[in-house]
Amino acid sequence: MRTITLINGDGIGPEISNSVMEIIKASGLEIDWDIQTAGADVIKAEGVPLPDRVLDSIKKNKVALKAPVTTPIGKGFRSVNVQLRKDLDLYANLRPCKNLPNVKTRFDNVDLVVVRENTEDLYAGVEEQIDENTAHSIKIITKKATERICKFAFDYAVKNNRKEVCVVTKANIMKLSDGLFLDTFREVSNLYPQIKKREILVDNLCMQLVQDPTQFDVLVLPNLYGDIVSDLCAGLIGGLGVAQGANIGFDYAVFEPVHGSAPDIKGQNKANPTALLLSACEMLRYIDENIYADKIEKALFKTLFGNIKTADLGGNATTAEFTNAIIENLKN
Repeated sequence: MRTITLINGDGIGPEISNSVMEIIKASGLEIDWDIQTAGADVIKAEGVPLPDRVLDSIKKNKVALKAPVTTPIGKGFRSVNVQLRKDLDLYANLRPCKNLPNVKTRFDNVDLVVVRENTEDLYAGVEEQIDENTAHSIKIITKKATERICKFAFDYAVKNNRKEVCVVTKANIMKLSDGLFLDTFREVSNLYPQIKKREILVDNLCMQLVQDPTQFDVLVLPNLYGDIVSDLCAGLIGGLGVAQGANIGFDYAVFEPVHGSAPDIKGQNKANPTALLLSACEMLRYIDENIYADKIEKALFKTLFGNIKTADLGGNATTAEFTNAIIENLKN
């Protein structure tokens, strides 16, 4: 039996974590969940949002499924997500964006993948207060980090029969930092002659995504642009409630939904577990449990075609009702 770390998060995290564990168990796959707590609720007891025991668990088990954790805006502790990515060197953030069955969106046939560099750029958190009226933040781009994220994007394209990798920068303005990212992409692209290459500025990309997202295949971006664009792409397929994500390094991988902890509906049995469930399916494929991933995904899609859906998907079902519907469809 495989042991996997489960960070059950806060806000709606524990509710959707329980849902996903129930569904995976109903699929017939036995997993020994090493449940770890992190985030705002842990600070009172342990003084930090990400205790060493959480990192130790992931290092031991190599793979983790993570529910959302609250990050205060403008004050408080550093993002648990950012710290996990940095401490475990989870350099690649992978966010597939594909239309789901019977989920109403503005566009059909969206099937693109955002590959976001995960360890540097402005997210390195190198900031300084100059005086009471001035602060600055340093944008860090290195050849090493850029090279490995570009190789990850091209390797993903080859493995998944993708046709094109498009690099996204603002190299016309930030000629040194984004210029380095672009130049490194060009060098790496020469190693993959079978994959088409494309270059676009991030502002132009955003405009074109809301006009015709079907023209894009794999996007590779620096950290900040990747964060923003991946949420934009989530909006193209129905919102954050259906958007999956993964953080992958050479040694460890953490799979998580894109959405936040939604503390306003905590404990109300309203949360949609779809994004965490899809992230779990991606995790199962990562550990070569493809049969169970496909089985769960099929049951989810069958449920989406029915009338039992959570409010964000246009229905009025509770988390429990939606979960039970998926479990019933696993049996058929």
